[in-house]
Order: sequence, then C-alpha cells, then structure tokens
Amino acid sequence: MPPLLKIRSERDQMSAIERRIADFLLENAHLLRDYSSQQLADALKISQSSVVKFCQKLGFKGYPDLKYSVGEAVARSSGGETVRTLRAGNSKRKAELAESLWQAKSRAEEETRLINSQERIEAIASTIDRAEKVFLIGIGEDSVPAQAFAMKLSLLGILTVSHCDPVLMTSSIAAATKGDVLLVFSEHGQQPALNQISRQFHERRGKVVSFTRHTANPLRTHAEHSVLISAHDQYPHIEPLLYQCALLHLLDMIFLLLCDNGDDRLAQLSATLERIEHMLDPKP
Repeated sequence: MPPLLKIRSERDQMSAIERRIADFLLENAHLLRDYSSQQLADALKISQSSVVKFCQKLGFKGYPDLKYSVGEAVARSSGGETVRTLRAGNSKRKAELAESLWQAKSRAEEETRLINSQERIEAIASTIDRAEKVFLIGIGEDSVPAQAFAMKLSLLGILTVSHCDPVLMTSSIAAATKGDVLLVFSEHGQQPALNQISRQFHERRGKVVSFTRHTANPLRTHAEHSVLISAHDQYPHIEPLLYQCALLHLLDMIFLLLCDNGDDRLAQLSATLERIEHMLDPKP
C-alpha cells in the first residue's frame, strides 16, 4: 500500500500526537525531503522519538525509510501530472488533460478499493439485501448518486425511500422498522441535519451506512458501516471529480453483488426492464 494512503487509512486509530504527525505528512508530503526527523519534531513541538515510533508503527524501519518511500510516491504522482488548467485552442494540451484526468481517476479508484475491504463491501450488500426498506439521502450534489443508486435498487425489487430534503426524510423514517437501512451520502460528512437523521434512524433500530471522503468526520461515527472514498489532488476543482468517480465505482460493485445474490434479483431486474421498455416503446 502506498505510504500516504497507509497513513490516511490508519489515521483514525492513531493517538493525538500520531494524528498531528500524520496530518503534517499528508499536507506537506512534497516538502518532506527537506526535513530531518529532528526538524519535523521541532515543527510539531514533539520529541524526535515520537517521530521514530510513528514511522515504525507504520511498518518502516525508521524516519529515513518513510521519507524515501513518501518521496518516491510523490515523484510517481507528479510524473503522471495532476490535472491542470487548460489553455483554449491547444489540441495537444487537451489530449494531455484527458490523459491526466484518466490517470487521476484510476488512482482514486485504486486507492478507494484498498481502503474498503471486499469483506466490508460484501457486508454492506448483504445488509441492503436483507432490509425490508432502504432509505437514501444526500443533500446538494450528494443527492445525485443517492437518487441514482435508489433507482438501481428499485430495479432489483428493493423498496426504496429517497429524499434530498432532510425534513421530508425525517417524516419518512417514522415508518422505519428494525432491520431497515439508511444510506447517507455526504462527501465531507459535516452536515448536522444528516447526523440528526442518523440518530433518529438508530432510534427506530435501523442500520446506517455512510458514504463520505476518507477523512475524520462526524457522520462516520453514526454509521454501522462506513464506505470511504479516497480523492486527493492539489487542485480543489479536481477532487470532487475524483470523489464522484470512485464513489460510483463502489456503488456499481454493491449493485453487482446484489444482482449475484441468487436468481430472484436478476429475474426481477429483467422483468422490470421489460416493463419499462414496453412503457417507453409500446408495441402495437
């Protein structure tokens, strides 16, 4: 696993001092080559031994080993060049832009797969499959993948309740029962309304699955299952594109697992698609 991704994946289990070191490394990876372990310790106002222990806890021999590994990862990333702003009228630059975007999306999908184990994704699919009702909510841009996934679940014969308005969802979950599932989509996991809805859903003895960035956020603490999306880029307008791409890939994987869960789901899908086709293009 790449060193920066390993740091991100283990950050939530770290102590307060370790999180300070991790956050500094993640935010300043490109500057790490200029820091000795003592300089890093001085910058964070911690002991040098804390830096060494942090490196060893991650599986490195020491700080030089971590520093070299991070330097290689940064060099590989910059070698593929993150997506940059395009000058109009430059056809070669357009081709480079398309290629760099493709590479960035591929990296985001790969890192997201590494963060979310196959067992975790299978457990989420199984939870959805057993639920009597599946509730889905996302606010703003997060409502787009939520509603699209609700449509896919409906095609499989799964009863879904989808809203992009927290007030409407609060009313709807009054009908939730034990075993029902709430899928909450929030890129940054910071909306207080979604945290409140998650707590209300737990009061109905339902289970919550959150879909957020791979960062520490309040929404994850309210979920039985957390799907974590890795989408990191130096340009803020690129990160949402990577997030959406990696999220859709995981949702497609959950959909395929549901399709693969016996012939009933596929038969339901086939029958539903046939009815839709007949509605859109009725035969005389």
